[in-house]
Amino acid sequence: MVFTIGSMREIRETRQQRTGARNPVRLAALSGARPGVRRKTHAAVRLNVAEYAGLCGWAVVPGARAARGGGACSCGDAACPRPGAHPLAFAAEIPAGATLEEAAEAWARVPGAAVLLPVGRSFDIIDVAEAPGRHALVRLERMGLGLGPVLLTPTGRAQFFVAPGAAAELPRLLYRMGWDDTQLDLRCLGPGDHVTAPPSDLAGLGPVRWLREPLLGSVAQPPEARMLLGTLAYICHRDRQAYA
Repeated sequence: MVFTIGSMREIRETRQQRTGARNPVRLAALSGARPGVRRKTHAAVRLNVAEYAGLCGWAVVPGARAARGGGACSCGDAACPRPGAHPLAFAAEIPAGATLEEAAEAWARVPGAAVLLPVGRSFDIIDVAEAPGRHALVRLERMGLGLGPVLLTPTGRAQFFVAPGAAAELPRLLYRMGWDDTQLDLRCLGPGDHVTAPPSDLAGLGPVRWLREPLLGSVAQPPEARMLLGTLAYICHRDRQAYA
């Protein structure tokens, strides 16, 4: 199967050609935003949300924020167990496939919210430490595998997008590969979980970034977990042994 590969920048240019939204100021106008630095920042976030929903086909959930450095959660619960890292209970989800205007209008109702992506629908997540994740990504790309996006969190985690169902299959897959009795810094996120997406920050600790941006042809069909898991497990084990 042949895919046309394009970065989020190319995806954005395609969207701009279709809609005329050539910059964040234009997007702000679509949603009724006023000029200003803060409005432009919010407009840029809405552009990201529109891309995730309309081009990547991911639902987007408004999330809570935490004070810089980790602190009180914007949800208002003083005893919040996950400050700045959970959906806002009162905010409506933006469905996959929403248009630019729909996404901009919806996000304008929740200014300052974090951009969260629900896991277990279009993708699951394999979560590993950053260093082995970077090493594994280089090896997987050299192998020519069709990879999906990879997130990098300020907590030092690399999050690989894989096909839905990976979380349920992880124990069986590890067993078949001989890693079932090995302590690995590797876990899988599935239904009910969320990941924070750029340009939002995670729990007030810093921004989430793309280690590998979404590419046309890979977001709709992320790879099966079994295609990545052997390499990820091996490098996680190797790095753990090296620093033990």
